[in-house]
This record gives sequence, structure tokens and C-alpha cells, in this order.
Amino acid sequence: MSDQASAGDLAARVQRIEDRIAIEELFHTYFGYGRTADHGTFADYFTDEFYLDINGIICTSKEDVTKLYKDVFANKPRLTGKFHMQLTNFVINIDGDTATCSLVWTQQLNDTIKGPPRYIEQGREFDWLVRTDGKWKIRKRIVIADSGMPDIFDETWTPQVDFSFDKAGD
Repeated sequence: MSDQASAGDLAARVQRIEDRIAIEELFHTYFGYGRTADHGTFADYFTDEFYLDINGIICTSKEDVTKLYKDVFANKPRLTGKFHMQLTNFVINIDGDTATCSLVWTQQLNDTIKGPPRYIEQGREFDWLVRTDGKWKIRKRIVIADSGMPDIFDETWTPQVDFSFDKAGD
């Protein structure tokens, strides 16, 4: 193998690693929304044209996303303590300027400094992403609650199995 071919392979591998880190960071900031002043809005994480399905409630505009999250926050029980979101089981596949990502999210609550944390909710999500102007954004997102679902989704939630990215991308 020539030095030029090996340098090209290394550059491609480094780019995939950088893309994976950027995609993970996108979701860490999304789920940490509101912790810093520079988050923007939830809608900023999406492309101009997108599809979002959270437990059967569909959003296709940035106004829909903003309204849905306000409604969800208003509908959740008023718990006190320190909340954390754990994101695990990332499976990210990158193909140039497109990618897919699946993950498990778990929200936990630390009621007091003396007590153990407790789980509040958990679920799965499946995302289709595109690189737009050098930044990864969500084109399609499907969120499925497995526990701790707010009442706002009672009418729309149905049991869901995991998605195959090959068959559910568009």
C-alpha cells in the first residue's frame, strides 16, 4: 500500500471518529437541554424539513417541536431533586454526510444527597441524521417510551419494536 493510500485511509478513519463524537455530543446536549445558556432551542437540532415521532405524537415543524416539549414539561409530575439523563447503547453508522443512531435513554432523579438515585423513565430512540453546513442535524427521529411515560402520550402511544434502519429511513 502506498503512503498516499494509507494517509487517505487514516484521514477517513479520523473523520468517522470525529463524526461519531459530534453525533454523540449532539444527543448529550439535546438531552441536557437548558443546562447552559447557549443551547438555543430543541428545534435547532433538526434540519429544516424533518419528521419527529415521540410516542405517536408527530411533529414536522419547529413550532410543533417547541409546543410539544412545552406541553410535555407542563404534563410531567412536579418532582424535586437533581435530574440526570443517561444515554447508553449508542449504535452509530456513518455514511459520508448521512448517519443513523440508536440509543437508550434513562432519566434518574437524586431526591437527596443521602439517598440512592431512582429511575424516572426509560426508552429507546432511532435517528437519521445529515451533515448540514458542517454540523450534524436530525432529519428523522422516533422516540419510544418503555417506562415513566407522561400522561400526554396516553392517547397516542402503542407498543413498538426496534426499527430496522434499512427499512424505516424515509
